[in-house]
Amino acid sequence: MEASVVLLIIILLSFLVFALPASTRYSFTLLLLAAGIILTSFWALEAFTSDEKVCSIESYLFTRLTGITLIVDRLSAFFILVVNLTVLVGFLYAKDYLKSYTRDIKPLRFSIHYFSYLWLYLSMILVVMIRNGTGFLIAWEIMALSSFLLVTFEAGDRLTMKTGISYLIQMHTGMFFILISFLIVEKATGEMSFDALKGYFSTHSNILLFLLFFTGFGIKAGFVPLHTWLPQAHPAAPSHVSGVMSGVMIKMGIYGIVRVLVSVQHDLMVIGVLLLAVSIISGLFGVMMAIMQHDLKSLLAYHSIENIGIIGTGLGIGMIGLAEGNVLMSLLGFSGGLLHVLNHSLFKSLLFFNAGSVYSATHTRNIEQMGGLMKRMPYTAILFLTGSLAICGLPPFNGFISEYLIYMGMFRSLPEAGLNQAVILLLSISGLVLIGGLAVFCFTKAFGIVFLGEPRSEKASAAQEVSKSMLIPQAITTFFILMIGLASLLFVKPVSVFVSDIFALNMSDLLSLPSLTALTQISIIAGIFVILSALILLTRHFHLKTKKVEEGPTWGCGYTAGSYKQQYTASSYSYNYNHLAKPLLRTKKIMEDIREEEIFPGERSFESHSEDAFKKVLIDRPVNWLSAILKKIAVMQTGEIRHYILYAFVFILLIFLLTFFKII
Repeated sequence: MEASVVLLIIILLSFLVFALPASTRYSFTLLLLAAGIILTSFWALEAFTSDEKVCSIESYLFTRLTGITLIVDRLSAFFILVVNLTVLVGFLYAKDYLKSYTRDIKPLRFSIHYFSYLWLYLSMILVVMIRNGTGFLIAWEIMALSSFLLVTFEAGDRLTMKTGISYLIQMHTGMFFILISFLIVEKATGEMSFDALKGYFSTHSNILLFLLFFTGFGIKAGFVPLHTWLPQAHPAAPSHVSGVMSGVMIKMGIYGIVRVLVSVQHDLMVIGVLLLAVSIISGLFGVMMAIMQHDLKSLLAYHSIENIGIIGTGLGIGMIGLAEGNVLMSLLGFSGGLLHVLNHSLFKSLLFFNAGSVYSATHTRNIEQMGGLMKRMPYTAILFLTGSLAICGLPPFNGFISEYLIYMGMFRSLPEAGLNQAVILLLSISGLVLIGGLAVFCFTKAFGIVFLGEPRSEKASAAQEVSKSMLIPQAITTFFILMIGLASLLFVKPVSVFVSDIFALNMSDLLSLPSLTALTQISIIAGIFVILSALILLTRHFHLKTKKVEEGPTWGCGYTAGSYKQQYTASSYSYNYNHLAKPLLRTKKIMEDIREEEIFPGERSFESHSEDAFKKVLIDRPVNWLSAILKKIAVMQTGEIRHYILYAFVFILLIFLLTFFKII
């Protein structure tokens, strides 16, 4: 039996989710998901181990029924493995996370949710395996629709539904740009597919078509200023969906950009500099906005924009290396960018799962109402700390490895760079350093305000650790985060090999590169650090085991009447930063000032929030303008049948006159 027939069976069986009893729907969906993951992982591993660079899946029946041929090269295989891991862990986490919704959500909504989750997975897999333009756009559209249904799981909430509709509109805007790009290619080459791009790029301007593709794929990825859907959709979706959307779905935009970059033949420097500039701006804007957020999931959503910027920085460095003929720069840039795709899928999904655990325990996403959760949720706190260190690019975690490769791609290219290229590299290094520093600042705030200190509300005081079935999936993700950080060459080498393959980089011995051999030393040092830390903790544990341990209040320097109100809040922690960044972030304070004559001030409330300038200009203003026009037109909706008959008569008369005078 053809392997692709199994995929067809999974697609057909997915509809049974609506017919099965409520008690078996989750298990049945997990079974189908596992079958798809095993099948596609086998295809991906075959593509990596095969001598053939491109593996066409034997899909006679699949092609006969759908008209689509499934093709897996090493780029597709890499994204398949990334998708498989995050989607599986996310669904395992969802089992207990969704239990709190059973009282308010009808069983049919759960069926739609499981069905949509399965189809989001299938659509992402098809996106990376289909080269034909029409088939690709169909899979792309299914991905948008299924994710829309996942985002609007709580459709009874008006704001959630509004967010979902805004998301769907922006996804279709992106698809419009991709469609236009494919139609341009078809008109010039007679073929509507990714395979026809090389033929088009060899005889036409590369930058114009790339910009069209980049706009379409950039909306999905979340590059600034195409990011406006992302900070709204992620908080609205359930946490396991947020983890999958941020971890892998937005990476489909990165896949599309890389697929186009592979075929680009001219304007390499212009494309590289453009990609680099947009990425640095995205990274800076994302992390700067993240610092100002009080909603934990909004904070993480803006960090997705930041990390998309880091990935794009690696791709931009790689393109500049291709333009300059600098093989080392290209290899390190592309390898770092694509490895960060994997790394971000791990630590960002982990952080969203952590946020879901915190929400399940406290029933709030407002970090101002948290605090002291480390005493009540110790395992969640440790997992959140791990994800925080990883996203900040600190060793011995995975985020450090991919950022190290990008840094090395820039630093090792400086000695041979000309003046213009040196300026670009120095600005990029400075931007990446600033992004990393601000990320550390943001997550010291997030971890400190959420988990340390005393509870700021009754919700936080009553919090309890989540179930093991929610902790184990997070532990699986943490294992891979540590594996990449401690055994980096096991992951860097395959990525570097397939990067050199798809971009035709002539590398005789990848392992002899100084930047890669240094990773061995880094892994050894990191391993020693982890072992020493473990030994210290074990020694402390066994030492205290034989001692009597007493607990008491923390010494308050002679004053013990303090309360949680004397702790840092999220706003006060970032006050100085807020003051400096106010011109860029348009932060606003809402507070009634204390008057001079007010000797005993009354109760006051204080709020601060930042405004996404891009959203206001690109989304809010046009929407408000259109709404105002529609409200004026709504005057015609009188509710009287005679008026509607008159409108039809006037329309027919207008058409008659235009035809009579041969205007139309």
